[in-house]
Amino acid sequence: MYCPRCGQPRLQHHAHHEYHCQCGFHYFHNVAAAVAALILLGDELLVVRRARDPGKGLLDFPGGFVDPGETLEQALCRELGEELALTVTPEQLHWFGSESNLYPYDGIQYHTCDGYFLLELTTRPQLASQDDISDHHWTPWHQLQEADFAFDSSRRALRRLQRARAK
Repeated sequence: MYCPRCGQPRLQHHAHHEYHCQCGFHYFHNVAAAVAALILLGDELLVVRRARDPGKGLLDFPGGFVDPGETLEQALCRELGEELALTVTPEQLHWFGSESNLYPYDGIQYHTCDGYFLLELTTRPQLASQDDISDHHWTPWHQLQEADFAFDSSRRALRRLQRARAK
């Protein structure tokens, strides 16, 4: 691997997620932050169909990666606007939990920490599938199947939601 400081092909794996170069540069391949919304309307949950790989054609929850300088809530509000034309404020989001995940992209396995938020609505909003999603639909939360989801983290979040709502 090439060192971003000196440009030489000397970046060597040192420890779990740490790389060193002879020039003294240290690189830490840390986890990327991502967010997703579990949007509920009564007993229905909004799911989206992925328009791109990884997981093209499979189900997911709306969301995406956190940009530099954003909070988790800001990132999720931005992503909901980009993907669904849905405007929400950070105050409407309620923390649900986080899940670790692997995100395979362009031949690299990225480790992510996916933060999940609940957004409970009282009326059905006008939505438009755009950006990274090809379709969206409302489905009773208890009818969704884990196997239909693109990522392990989404499957675990769905399982957690179904257990919490079944009580």
